[in-house]
Amino acid sequence: MVNLKSKHILIVGGGYVGMYTALRLQRTLRRELRSGQVRITVINPQSYMTYQPFLPEAAAGNISPRHVVVPLRRVLPKARILNGRVSKVHHGHKSVTFEPLVGSPREIEYDILVMAAGSVSRTLPIPGLADAAIGFKTIAESITLRNRVLGLLDRAESSDDPEVRRRALTFVVVGGGYAGIEALAELEDMTEDSIKYYPTIKREDLRWVLIEASGRILPEVGPEMGEWTVEELRRRGIELKMNTFLESCVGGLVKTSDGDEFESATIVWTAGVKPSQIVNSGDLPLDERGRIKTTTRLTITGVKDAFAAGDVAGVPDVTKAGEYCAPNAQHAVRQAKVLADNITAHLHGRPLRDYRHRYAGSVAGLGLYQGVANVYGVKLRGFPAWFMHRTYHLSRVPTTNRKVRVVADWTLSLFFKRETISLGSIENPRQEFKAAAAGQKR
Repeated sequence: MVNLKSKHILIVGGGYVGMYTALRLQRTLRRELRSGQVRITVINPQSYMTYQPFLPEAAAGNISPRHVVVPLRRVLPKARILNGRVSKVHHGHKSVTFEPLVGSPREIEYDILVMAAGSVSRTLPIPGLADAAIGFKTIAESITLRNRVLGLLDRAESSDDPEVRRRALTFVVVGGGYAGIEALAELEDMTEDSIKYYPTIKREDLRWVLIEASGRILPEVGPEMGEWTVEELRRRGIELKMNTFLESCVGGLVKTSDGDEFESATIVWTAGVKPSQIVNSGDLPLDERGRIKTTTRLTITGVKDAFAAGDVAGVPDVTKAGEYCAPNAQHAVRQAKVLADNITAHLHGRPLRDYRHRYAGSVAGLGLYQGVANVYGVKLRGFPAWFMHRTYHLSRVPTTNRKVRVVADWTLSLFFKRETISLGSIENPRQEFKAAAAGQKR
């Protein structure tokens, strides 16, 4: 065994890879952590990890938002959690520039670096996109979107202006991948339940539009299940604009490449992701797609004492020559296990092993009791796929605490109607107080 004295493992990112790597290191290095020979630090903007596959259900009100996130300090008691961001990596000096949420930046030194910063939304220079659209990668975006959709139902019910109502009741999702289709289907299903309480809003007043640049949706579940999903969504009255681009959305005026033009107060952007911007702020090697260049053992190519995995890394797929592992949760969770074991092996002078995982397939929820799945070649749709979707993700969500709470949410929904209340005012909690203070001055 090598000398482990004062070895500092720094993990940049507290998502799938960051949290699961630290979790496993707490077990594989428990003696070293107890004796102080090893220290672990995790840097993440938030103090929690988000289980992203449950974001659509949180947006639809099937799961409480707090049950979709895992508190890092609770599950990683042996690690130090720092909230902020890394603005620069100086691996040549084995240090990073850390910018806390409040306060001055400072340098943090390390012995072993783990890059697990994940990804951000991949946007395009479309006029109006930054101002009019919202992403769907965080719990904040998920809940804001829920409040917006329900708040717009309130707006439409309270107005007699046809233009106001039409704009409020038109919802647009850009991107036909996993995130876009689930967000679209879950929110559409939620509005179906909600309009029962709005006397002047009929189903035909709602307009849901999906804009997809390619000729297919849900490539993760294969062509056959993708085509069935198209038919299912169209049966529910959802417009699917395939082979179509969003050209502009200035002020909510949506213009598409097929010549269509309409107003919408809700535009959701889910058209892909890209590596976190931290990859461009250091001295680590990048591949042709702008990801950290990584070996099959999850070490950073040509660099000592540095590892990377997940969306931020280009990990070669050993099961498919010349290809890379897809940027999804299925790979990230499994890579984290290998990465942690390789760090442990590295510290003890043992050989590292390759990351090898054959893609199992995908499951997707399409609203209550509806889903689509293609797992190990088994193709399911409707209720069986929906049940598999929930079962699979329940098995994957971290900690027993969160599993029990999610099951409780689902069980209660069998006996009680889902909540359809907009709490959009929580985004500006001081508005009423400021108005009262302004009135007092007068």
